[in-house]
Amino acid sequence: MKEYDVIVVGGGHAGIEAATAPARMGCSVAMITMDKNAMGRMSCNPAVGGSAKGHLVHEIDALGGMIGLIADRSGIQFRTLNKSKGPAVWAGRSQNDRKLYSIEALKAVLSVQNLDIIEDSVIEVLVEDKKIYGVKTQKGQEIKCKALIVSTGTFLNGLMYTGEKIFRGGRFGEPPAVGLTESLIKLGFEAGRLKTGTPPRLKKDSINWDVLEEQKGDDPPQPFSLRTPKNEFPYLPQLSCYITYTNKTVHQILETGFDRSPLFTGKIKGRGPRYCPSIEDKIYRFSDKERHQLFLEPEGLDSDLIYINGFSSSLPEEVQYEALRKIKGLENVEMVRPGYAVEYDFFPPHQVDLTLETKLIEGLYFAGQINGTSGYEEAAAQGIVAGINAALKIQKRPEFVLKRSEAYIGVLIDDLVGKSTDEPYRMFTSRAEHRLILRQDNADRRLLKYGYEFGLIPKELYDELKEREVLITKSKELLSKTKILPTDINPFLIQKNTTPIDNAETVDKLVKRPEINLIDLLEFIKNKNGEIVDLLNDKKAIEQIEIEFKYDGYIQRQMELIEKMEKLENVLIPLNFDYSNLKAISAEGREKLSKVRPRSIGQASRISGVTPSDISVLLVYLKS
Repeated sequence: MKEYDVIVVGGGHAGIEAATAPARMGCSVAMITMDKNAMGRMSCNPAVGGSAKGHLVHEIDALGGMIGLIADRSGIQFRTLNKSKGPAVWAGRSQNDRKLYSIEALKAVLSVQNLDIIEDSVIEVLVEDKKIYGVKTQKGQEIKCKALIVSTGTFLNGLMYTGEKIFRGGRFGEPPAVGLTESLIKLGFEAGRLKTGTPPRLKKDSINWDVLEEQKGDDPPQPFSLRTPKNEFPYLPQLSCYITYTNKTVHQILETGFDRSPLFTGKIKGRGPRYCPSIEDKIYRFSDKERHQLFLEPEGLDSDLIYINGFSSSLPEEVQYEALRKIKGLENVEMVRPGYAVEYDFFPPHQVDLTLETKLIEGLYFAGQINGTSGYEEAAAQGIVAGINAALKIQKRPEFVLKRSEAYIGVLIDDLVGKSTDEPYRMFTSRAEHRLILRQDNADRRLLKYGYEFGLIPKELYDELKEREVLITKSKELLSKTKILPTDINPFLIQKNTTPIDNAETVDKLVKRPEINLIDLLEFIKNKNGEIVDLLNDKKAIEQIEIEFKYDGYIQRQMELIEKMEKLENVLIPLNFDYSNLKAISAEGREKLSKVRPRSIGQASRISGVTPSDISVLLVYLKS
């Protein structure tokens, strides 16, 4: 019987991170996937990042993960969203070449030592004394392991729906994974069903591009990964996306198929993503809206397929086609493939701990859509956390848990474990109470130390960060003391359409003005202070200093809130604590606390159904 330290089931976005991280940390790893050439295949939109999801990609990259590197290599458009708003919500997004993404993903996995790819399907989990020891595959192999990470995406007993047609599969043209759910249920796990979907694919040459609104990428584009050489980026030619809208006629046509929609007839039992609904769900729920925005996005440089973002549907094929032809620019469109919904098994995430190890079976980890999440980025974030923790457990090193105040990844996992979910969970900036601290631009300052500690980030990159930190600290001190005379600065202030000053003012005060950019101000005064010249050579340091100066008051308030919350996070609860003895706690509170088994009072306070008075009783009991 073959034996590995870690086995990873699935070659999607979670699986890639879950397999490559422990392999790079020195473990022997096997990734079991049905088709290695489908590695990282983008089932839905061929895009990475976006609001809050971009933050996750930057955080995964700072930990040493792969998704940012792969997105950079296959990106055909890069944009930073929300630039007109504050830095807390700036978010990188890339449109990717679907085919190239999978090619680059496979290259990335093959480049890692200690990692074997096995083309097979796992049908049974092997457990002894509540501890994982291996798997059994469809081809009859038994493979031993010390840790198993299950990251099966939408493949567990997957069913695809288009109108009244039902197909077995986890993705177009690919079979479902059968047997694994049943094996896990036998071990005592609770399973459920969720639903996601994808829109039709359109033929590029059948679209009237001239009447559509063009959406260009950034110039110059910015990469996701700190490890992508700036002088080589972008690797590929950059393309535009386009915008159009539905209308009343489109809505009326779509409504004619509602009686055959699996969403409305009850064939689909699983709940779909609330924040990314199908087009029929949008029309039903928002009947007052006369139109919905749609994005026409290329699937690749050599592809003739266009992805119509915002038109996910499981309506009958002919209804989708008729409605599409009433949309501006699509009057003569050819539909290459209709949209469809996918229903699949998941395991409610209260069954995993903050390390993503299951509470029931030691050495068994769940990562990605199996935990009820939606999106490549959420999956990849869980994959790297599960992979790192599996390696740390095998190497008998301390576990890795990110706090809510440290990372969006911490928010994601804390939400899943503490609140669980009965619908696909999607990350938003609004879910993070400390989002001004958790910006995508400072992901390296927050998390690179961990990536370096685990051996996933090169020393030179970490040393560069440490040097920048010294520069930032010294420069902030200097600029807080450097006063500029009115005679020296007023011409600059007038040029920037802001009020001149009457008395000398420090740089940190001047840069708080919305009209003033720190780099422009430094360029203007550099001849008057030689020390400033060094800072001008590091644009990243300037960006960090400017944000910290401009938002100083808000950042301080968030830091104070984090300190208060830390006191609750530091009050630990024994994992074997018997809540049934606490009769002063509400019945719901006892049930939820027993189910989630929180590690701390802080985590307990965020569990839905646990009241402030429950927390007070628990605190008194723990202190006594």
